[in-house]
Amino acid sequence: MLWLVEQPCGWEPWAVTCSLCQDHPLRCNSRILFASSVLNLAELAALRPDLGKLKKVLYFHENQLAYPVQKCQERDFQYGYNQILSCLVADVVVFNSAFNMESFLKSIGKFMKLIPDHRPKDLEKIIRPKCQVLYFPVRFPDVSRFMPEHKLAHLEKVIGVKRNGDSYQSEGLPGQQESRAVMKTSDAHPESGLCEPQPGLCTTQHEGLPSPPAAPVQAEAPESTNPYQGEDKQRLTFNLSNILSGLDYQQRPLHIAWPHRWEHDKDPETFFKVLMKLKEQDLPFYVSVLGETFSEIPDIFSEARKVLGSSVLHWGYLPSKDDYFRALCTADVVISTAKHEFFGVAMIEAVHCGCYPLCPKALVYPEILPAEYLYSTPEQLFKRLQNFCKRPDIVRKHLYKGETAGFSWAALGSKFRSLLAAEPREDL
Repeated sequence: MLWLVEQPCGWEPWAVTCSLCQDHPLRCNSRILFASSVLNLAELAALRPDLGKLKKVLYFHENQLAYPVQKCQERDFQYGYNQILSCLVADVVVFNSAFNMESFLKSIGKFMKLIPDHRPKDLEKIIRPKCQVLYFPVRFPDVSRFMPEHKLAHLEKVIGVKRNGDSYQSEGLPGQQESRAVMKTSDAHPESGLCEPQPGLCTTQHEGLPSPPAAPVQAEAPESTNPYQGEDKQRLTFNLSNILSGLDYQQRPLHIAWPHRWEHDKDPETFFKVLMKLKEQDLPFYVSVLGETFSEIPDIFSEARKVLGSSVLHWGYLPSKDDYFRALCTADVVISTAKHEFFGVAMIEAVHCGCYPLCPKALVYPEILPAEYLYSTPEQLFKRLQNFCKRPDIVRKHLYKGETAGFSWAALGSKFRSLLAAEPREDL
């Protein structure tokens, strides 16, 4: 298996093909070529006839025909065209969702009309018989040790565990430890978890990322309330003891999480405008803005940081997976406003952590979530959150009505093994 580092500005297809062409000889026992749809498989098969003889499996985690580009450029056509050519060369084409598959196949005809003449015909009919859906396999971590008490009923329902004293016993879930101590509100450790937000408190930003504007009254916040004092700024960690002490958890303001890339296709504009409207109405809530940042950050992030002020519980990427799952476990609601989503690992992980999901009634979401967790307009999203801000107990008592087990490696591993099985061929 060969892993290549992601390159900026869309250089991956060319860099990968050239690298595989020159630097990686075929092993004598090779039977399968499993490639991401980012790779130009047609180019590689032409340059490496020895690889072309293998069973070629092409896996689509996203497709370029349905990707929402900000400004159409000539290279954008090339990306989509490469994927169509790769499908023609592949023996099996696998998509991580039915939405991904159908949005790709049904867009081929319209996409090829961009060619002025000599357009190939019936490409969808040629490619479709090769296609199948196989969800991305998620390795769900044991998050019981991060969960507040009110979420443990959710844990029992969704992943099948039973209380055994102060620990939870797993029932037949491969890859999980048999038991984990569950943190109680009375004895949570200071070094793990979120901190009670104080007026004007600004959390430490990961080194190397643009620093968000400080909240207007940050200087007035006492030093002792800072959850990051004494911490290495390259490791963002939480302090759970404060947020789980004092008031009963059911009386605390709604905690909203947004665990997505800080990029235009996740539509942060809509998300923050809804939150700003909640803020204008003086509705109580906290927000944790998670996810990675890249070279260009939409302007709405700095604007929203100023407006939301003391409602911000956390702001920035969490490099530690434990800290990330702690954040999700302490959140009540997880939001997506995406314009582009072919599977939604972040939302499925958040549901696993006991969050109530709210997603657009579009893209892949109707495929992976029950209808009650979907909204059609930003106004509907606002009304749902408005109600939850007034009555956070609604979501804290709610038991998720879907299931996540079907997206786990335990459920999907055997299907991937079957996909990657191949009989030896005499011509190899």
